[in-house]
Amino acid sequence: MRYRRPAPRVWTAAVVCAGLFMLGMDVTILNVAVPELRQGLPASTAQVQWIVDGYALVLGGTVLSVGAFTDSWGRRRSFLSGVALCGAASWAGAEAAAPWQLIAARCFMGAGAALLMPATLAVIHHTFPEPGARARAIAAWAAVGGLGGLGGPLIGGWLVEQFSWRAAFWINVPLAAVIVAGAAFLVPESRAARRKGFDGPGAALSAGGLLALVWAVIEGPHRGWASAATLTGFGVAAVLLAAFVLRQARTPDPMLPLGLLRAPHVWVAATALTLMSFALFGALFVLTLYLQGVLGYGPLEAGVRTVPLPAALAAGAVCALPLLSSRRPGPGQPPGVRLPVSGGLVVVTLGFLVLATTDATSGYPRCLVFQLVAGFGAGLVAAAATESVMGSLPSDAAALGSAVNDSTRQLGSALGIAVQGSLLTTVFTDRAAALVPGSASPPLTDTLGPEPADVPEPLRAAVALGVREAFTDAMTVTALAAGTVTAVAAVLAARGLRPPAAPAPPVPSDGRPVSFRTTAAP
Repeated sequence: MRYRRPAPRVWTAAVVCAGLFMLGMDVTILNVAVPELRQGLPASTAQVQWIVDGYALVLGGTVLSVGAFTDSWGRRRSFLSGVALCGAASWAGAEAAAPWQLIAARCFMGAGAALLMPATLAVIHHTFPEPGARARAIAAWAAVGGLGGLGGPLIGGWLVEQFSWRAAFWINVPLAAVIVAGAAFLVPESRAARRKGFDGPGAALSAGGLLALVWAVIEGPHRGWASAATLTGFGVAAVLLAAFVLRQARTPDPMLPLGLLRAPHVWVAATALTLMSFALFGALFVLTLYLQGVLGYGPLEAGVRTVPLPAALAAGAVCALPLLSSRRPGPGQPPGVRLPVSGGLVVVTLGFLVLATTDATSGYPRCLVFQLVAGFGAGLVAAAATESVMGSLPSDAAALGSAVNDSTRQLGSALGIAVQGSLLTTVFTDRAAALVPGSASPPLTDTLGPEPADVPEPLRAAVALGVREAFTDAMTVTALAAGTVTAVAAVLAARGLRPPAAPAPPVPSDGRPVSFRTTAAP
């Protein structure tokens, strides 16, 4: 009987990272396709919003509950199922003839992403048990995830300009087929040594609470943060998540053992990832509007000019490795991640201070500096904080730890886009309304061209400059808000990720310290 030799570990990591790249790309690939979607289906503004956000809603709402059973069900099986579901849903989305079909396809893509995302880190955790090798693999994972998510607008812009919005779905079909074929041969199956019962009620409470929370965050800027629907969403989320925590504290076999989250190297690192995602993904949303609306770039040109951000993030993830290696802990101790996490957040904060100095005449160079600085710092944080979470958990809980890591990042990203987008709109609208007294404030996305409509000809040049200044004023406010968030996160990381105290020397039964004992002469 022939036995297949195990695949080299680097190929295993490459396959799961390819799945992560596809997942990250799908989050943002439609951001630059909104005008094409409106004309091609056609679809209303609300429908387009849910086409774009349905993916993030389902992914963010279900990834924690899915990750809870991935360790028992099988990490390779979850990964294969998630990639296959993403590919099939992408095919359906490319063939969609009505907006509701496209919304359903995006939601199923999010469900597939929820299946495969926790499995990626769990497979890496199982494949690379040595701390040093695992840190390198996680750094590659963080770099690839950043390249996918932040490079989505570039890929989407090229596909939209060369083909149509449907190409943003078709691209996943051959990619998913290649990944499935590679995983079938190169990714070994692994699961927890001890299978436990699945906490169905806990999973339902978790999914329901997170879905309600992500929905309220996404809808808040459009319906109003104080609207009845938004407040109801937050209220439902609070009740369901409180019930989830209560159940996890009382059930003998919880879905998410709360003791895992009490370790500072888990909850502090996860919080740092959440706040970093809040700042960076919200800034990417604002930056895309600035490049297209103020600087006048098309979708592809704007996408090309956001490439430095994921490139710098990948470089930062690689540079985190020496910092992690030089602070390698002893057996059973969490990794030494305080310097790369807190230092990376300080670097991100400095990047936002650069962005906050942008004015209507700054042009692209200041955006470039921001992307290089903030992206590098974010790479340090992503690699080190992820290693902190995964290195602090037992192997049997690898997928669950990945799900905690992933759900917090997704929530931070959704909250960052919603909050920074809402803040941008509020400040811009207030500034723009004062340009032409007595006129209604025009919509944000329609007033950044060189010739605002309904303005007398002699005033158009001055009003156009005023509109651009209004936008950069609003972008300054969002940059300062995001920088404040990352500064707070840096302080939290510096205080909460301190290395564990050295164990006290053993005291023998005679009460005298070991150093004062003498050895009897033979």
